[in-house]
Amino acid sequence: MDELERIRMKKLKELMSKFSKNSRSAESETQKTARVVELDFTNFDSFVSSNQNVVVDFWAEWCGPCRMLSPVIKELAAEYAGRVEFAKVNVDENEVLAARFGISAIPALIFFRSGNPVDMLVGALPKAEIKAWIERNMGPVG
Repeated sequence: MDELERIRMKKLKELMSKFSKNSRSAESETQKTARVVELDFTNFDSFVSSNQNVVVDFWAEWCGPCRMLSPVIKELAAEYAGRVEFAKVNVDENEVLAARFGISAIPALIFFRSGNPVDMLVGALPKAEIKAWIERNMGPVG
């Protein structure tokens, strides 16, 4: 290996290392603020009623659109931290909850305000549409 190639390799390793550290710190920062709580029949009512604004994602493991929506929900949880709580309900494991809210297609998002369901979205919609929906449904701050 000639000198020039050795220098190129060294620089490449430095850049890769720097990029890796930056992406890990950004990822860990998002994980600190992004909180998506898994709910079931034992904690659903208490979680929804104890928070002003809640978005619940009804999903299933086998559902492709649900898996596509999952990272969007995490991003939104980070963006709305402190203003909106986010949760997930696996419909296969919680059929009673799904039936209670009339979930017939997934992914389905229900917005709860002060413990009451106020609106629903069905399908893996773009992040911008979900954000607009959240903004429309958020209650007064305070």
